[in-house]
Amino acid sequence: MNGIKTKAARRSPFFARGALAVLGLAAVAATALWQSPARSAEDAVVIPPPAMDEKAASGTEKAIFAGGCFWGVQGVFQHVKGVSKAVSGYTGGSAENAVYEVVGTGRTGHAESVEITYDPSKVTYGQLLQVYFSVAHNPTQLNYQGPDSGTQYRSTIFAENAEQKKVAESYIAQLDKAKVFPKPIVTTLETGKTFYPAEDYHQDFLTLNPTYPYIVYNDLPKIENLKSLFPKLYSEKPVLVLASSKS
Repeated sequence: MNGIKTKAARRSPFFARGALAVLGLAAVAATALWQSPARSAEDAVVIPPPAMDEKAASGTEKAIFAGGCFWGVQGVFQHVKGVSKAVSGYTGGSAENAVYEVVGTGRTGHAESVEITYDPSKVTYGQLLQVYFSVAHNPTQLNYQGPDSGTQYRSTIFAENAEQKKVAESYIAQLDKAKVFPKPIVTTLETGKTFYPAEDYHQDFLTLNPTYPYIVYNDLPKIENLKSLFPKLYSEKPVLVLASSKS
């Protein structure tokens, strides 16, 4: 976890990324959290599937979602059947500023995001959106998720093409009309943005650091929610970035 800086905490600095590592209390805190009832900063919400979805296609496609810290978003989609790769990175800004310490200032235009490679014959774009809105993050939080705040943690769908944008727009309108969330969805849509992979130490972070306090509190419950709410989409074995890059 070298190089990981402390994140600004909206609720409590105790659960900010890196804070416990700096204090040297990670092991103690992790033990205490494991003994407490599991809960996350963003609770899962049961939502209907999208009324509109992408057309059937062959081969692989890509989707890019931003919803707070990329550790948890990546971890969720690494457990979705039909996903062959989920990479943490930065989208929305330029290549020269796509560096963790710089993105963390919130002034580069990037959002921490995850690029998902998937087989549309096994999981559709609409199903990925359903997981994104239901389990991966809270789409009603403007420029923050759980303990992390700033535009780099915004809720954004980076549509890869016109069809993805149309499906996402339709689904947001559908969910808002159904009032499945207590507040309106603030998720934005951006197009024509380039994805830049994050540093290696961010990849597979949830899987590699299951006792890290931030992961225990904020992200592991998301995996359990995915398993509970989407059992047909859930894969017990995650698809890992670093493992695939070394194979």
